[in-house]
Amino acid sequence: MAIADRGRMVRAKDQESAGRGKELMAGILLLALIAALGIRNTVPLDALAPVIVTLLFAAGAITAGFALLCRRDRLRSMWFDLAGGLTFIGVVLSVLIEPDQMIRLFALSDQPE
Repeated sequence: MAIADRGRMVRAKDQESAGRGKELMAGILLLALIAALGIRNTVPLDALAPVIVTLLFAAGAITAGFALLCRRDRLRSMWFDLAGGLTFIGVVLSVLIEPDQMIRLFALSDQPE
């Protein structure tokens, strides 16, 4: 019977670390959303999607850098998973950017705003 109880304790530790990863990912996405809402008033509407994607890529790069500094294997894999998730979300959102938006961002116009 002691073996069955021991297995439950190990599972609880694994679930606890997975729960922290989910909470951390939710926190990072919440911070990205708050930053996007703050940036919304300062950048044109056409530039909002590229700025959010750049923000997610930067957050993914910072998270991956933190994973490289981490010494424990379990925490390191969790940080790499978070970095990959942020990068994946950035790639998915970048598909939604229309090419015309990018042209309007970089094209010079003679019209005053």
